[in-house]
Amino acid sequence: MQKLSLVFDLDGTLVDTAPDLSGAMNAVLRAHGRVAVPDADVRHMVGRGARALLERGFAATGAAASTEALDGYFDEFIAYYGAHIADGSVPFAGAREALARFQAEGHSLAICTNKPEALSRNLLDALDLTRFFGTIVGADTLPTRKPDPLVLLKTIELMGGDPKRAVMIGDSEVDAETARMAGVKLVIFTFGYSAFDPATFGANALIHGYDELPGALAQIAATMG
Repeated sequence: MQKLSLVFDLDGTLVDTAPDLSGAMNAVLRAHGRVAVPDADVRHMVGRGARALLERGFAATGAAASTEALDGYFDEFIAYYGAHIADGSVPFAGAREALARFQAEGHSLAICTNKPEALSRNLLDALDLTRFFGTIVGADTLPTRKPDPLVLLKTIELMGGDPKRAVMIGDSEVDAETARMAGVKLVIFTFGYSAFDPATFGANALIHGYDELPGALAQIAATMG
């Protein structure tokens, strides 16, 4: 298989971060008199960053939070989450082994996430995954974030890749929209955090686990010029 630029989403794709994201959001909600949101529901609120997660959490438990209030809630969330970033978060089954395989085969690996870069690096460090990635682009690395296609294209540029030989690997409609607008091939995992049906995202490959990823990438690579 030809060498590819593999761009991974983080939350819901590479790492199951929902336990710690849920813990941080619910800590903020409880501090402001709201009830906790069940972990299963939080999984479908993730994808567009911490501020959007909080906005959804407050809307789901009462009156929507004002823009001004969200500024403070965001700071509280980041402080709590940063202190508990890997209490319950773990790589998805087979992820570490797949990364090691792709690295050994000479593919370039990057992260493109809507989690702030510093938190992304802290999480990857805590789980001993940083060593696989030469490029890590977070929500605040560039002036914009996913689903802006420029974020994905800049990530590919930073890793020395070519969009025509790159693959976005994600789990959500945000990843799908980003890849589509960037003209980049897309693999979607079905186990992620999206509230929508992954089969509707128009992915080049829809897979259920990391054991299926090498084969999916080989099939995609065979269609590249």
